This record gives sequence, structure tokens and C-alpha cells, in this order.
Amino acid sequence: MTFENFTVYTGVVMLLLMIPSMWRLTVGPNALDRIVAVNVIGTKTAVLLVVIGVAFGQVEMFVDFALAYALLNFMGSLAAARFLHKSKDKTAATPSPEERRPST
Repeated sequence: MTFENFTVYTGVVMLLLMIPSMWRLTVGPNALDRIVAVNVIGTKTAVLLVVIGVAFGQVEMFVDFALAYALLNFMGSLAAARFLHKSKDKTAATPSPEERRPST
């Protein structure tokens, strides 16, 4: 097995490991599961970028891309989690229709 074959197999395995996360992204029962699935896919994509850099012999350039992508992935996850947290606070603060009715 040559090094090129090893990097190709590693890339294929990383792509196959994204399939369960893509399933969780589409079927996930709530928004938190979908956020975590997007974060896992983004992390594996960053690793895949490094593997591609090793395969092409330009690790320095692809590591920069992977770090930038990982940073954007992290910031996106934080923004989505903050939005989800704020939207839950708003729904918890609004009373239900039964609570709004005046008692007689």
C-alpha cells in the first residue's frame, strides 16, 4: 500500500463517516441535534481538507484553509446555539392561551 492509496482510503472513510451525521441533520428530532450534526460534519470536513493537503503535497496551504473553515464552523455553531437559546427564552416568557384568559 502506497502513501497515496492510504490518503485516498482515509478520505473515503472520512466521507463515509459523514453519512450518519447527514442522516441526523435531516431526520433529527430537534434543532440541537441538527446543530451538533452540522458541527460534526464541519469538523470532519476540516480534517478532510488536511488529508487532501497531504495527498497533494501542499499541507501548509490546506491547513490554513482547514483552520479558517474550523473557525467559521465554530462561530456558526455558537451563533446557532445563541439564537436557539434566545428563541427558547422568548417562548418560555409568553403565556399560553389558557394562562391569558381572565379567571371568572
